[in-house]
Amino acid sequence: MKYLVRDTIFAIGDDYWIEDEHGRPAFLVDGKALRLRDTLEIKDPDGRVLITLREKLFGLRDAMTIERDGETLAAIRRKRLSLLRNHYRVALVEGTELDVSGRILDREFAVEYEGELLAHISRRWLTLRDTYGVDVVREDADAALLIAVAVCVIRMAEKERDGG
Repeated sequence: MKYLVRDTIFAIGDDYWIEDEHGRPAFLVDGKALRLRDTLEIKDPDGRVLITLREKLFGLRDAMTIERDGETLAAIRRKRLSLLRNHYRVALVEGTELDVSGRILDREFAVEYEGELLAHISRRWLTLRDTYGVDVVREDADAALLIAVAVCVIRMAEKERDGG
């Protein structure tokens, strides 16, 4: 299933819809303004919170957490010793890891688990300006989680590029 993300509205406090490949609203990204740290909620079309993204306040490296139902689901960090600058690791609390690599700022990257492609993020197949697609390759994959990973990694890369 492919999802379309409008890339122009990535500021805290702004809300935007992620649509499915048929143009129907699939997820609402709700930016929470006036918070001490970056906080985003990914909601279903009925307004139920599926995933919460939070910037970690204290730490040696930038990190964000992904939460579901108030429990931490995963932590995302830029890989330390990577030759590729755009390489992130998603450590799930159950002990598994997802690997995110590619040209993050160009919106051309992949999310993999043990070498298996779970999602491909790309602008290439779209003609709409300032839009990228999230193609969730496996039907049994958690689409909300993979979209959260994409949104989170892009946010972290942009913050790093902008110097803070």
